[in-house]
Amino acid sequence: MSRTVRALASSALLLASLGLAGCSSGTGETVDLADGEALVWGDGPQGVVLAHGASYDAASWEDQAVALADAGATVVAIEDLSAEAVGAAVQRLRQVDGVEQVTLVGASAGADTVLGAVAEQPRLADQLVLLSPTDAVSDLPDQPKLFVASQGDPVAAASDEMAATSSGDDNELLLLPGDAHAQAIFETDQGDRVLDAITERVEDGV
Repeated sequence: MSRTVRALASSALLLASLGLAGCSSGTGETVDLADGEALVWGDGPQGVVLAHGASYDAASWEDQAVALADAGATVVAIEDLSAEAVGAAVQRLRQVDGVEQVTLVGASAGADTVLGAVAEQPRLADQLVLLSPTDAVSDLPDQPKLFVASQGDPVAAASDEMAATSSGDDNELLLLPGDAHAQAIFETDQGDRVLDAITERVEDGV
C-alpha cells in the first residue's frame, strides 16, 4: 500500500470515527419521509420546515438552513411540494427529533404549500413564515405569522392582505425595497435582514 493510499485510508477512518464520513461541512443529511425525501440540518430544540419555490429544490435552502441550525434549530427542507410532505416533516421533527415547537417556512409555491397544509391541519405548526405567497388565503389559524415580500413584487398584495386580516395578535408584514421574489430575496442586500427576522422568530419560540 502506498503512502498516499495509507494516508487516505487513515483519514477515512478518522472521519468515520467522528461520524463525518460522506459529509461535507454544512451539507444537509438526506432522509426519507413518508412523503418523499428531505434534507436535515442541526439537532436543536426548535424545529423548522422549509418549503422551496417552484424553480428551486430542498438544497437551495442550505445557507439559511445552516444559519438556523447554528442558532439552535433542527431544520428539515422538503423536496416534494405537498401538504403531505409538510405534515411528514413536522411528524419527523416531533416524533424522531423530539422537537416541541415547529415553524413552517415557505417561499412562493412553497408558501402556498404551507398554506394548504395548515388549511387541512390548522394546529400543525406553532408559527408560519411566508415569503411571497402568491394568493391571499382567508381563515388562517391564529398562530404567529410573518409575511415577507418585496414592494415591487406583483404578488406583494397577498402578503399585505393576509397580514392585515389574519386571525391572531402576532401577524407581522416585512415589506422590503426592490422586486425580488421569495428565495431570490436572499441574493439581494435584504437577504440578511430577512434571515435575521426568521432566526429571531425561531429562537424566541412561541
